[in-house]
Amino acid sequence: QVQLAESGGGLVRAGDSLRLSCAPSGRTFCNCAMGWFRQAPGKERDFVAAISWDAGSTIYADSVNARFTISRDNAKDTVYLHMNSLKPEDTAVYYCAASRLGGLRRRAAEYDYWGQGIQVTVSS
Repeated sequence: QVQLAESGGGLVRAGDSLRLSCAPSGRTFCNCAMGWFRQAPGKERDFVAAISWDAGSTIYADSVNARFTISRDNAKDTVYLHMNSLKPEDTAVYYCAASRLGGLRRRAAEYDYWGQGIQVTVSS
């Protein structure tokens, strides 16, 4: 069982940047693709970005493309979400997740392990 923990969230202003981190507690990463999702109050959990095990491939939701960057450092067992030009509509609880399936995945159901989530609030 892989347990994930997010860090780096908080309250920022529109236009600011923030970096989220995700690392496993205990057992290290599986050879998993990693993803970030977010869930705003009253809404479904939405895909944000994903990265392959070797960091060679990434995909993004249209709403964050060109503003957010996902990266990973396998030596540190850490995945990052760099968020630039933040908007109030980016306000949500952000979750990292790991998928044992090959390839890049956009659907939450294709992820096996999840973190508890971390709040990101962007004020206007």
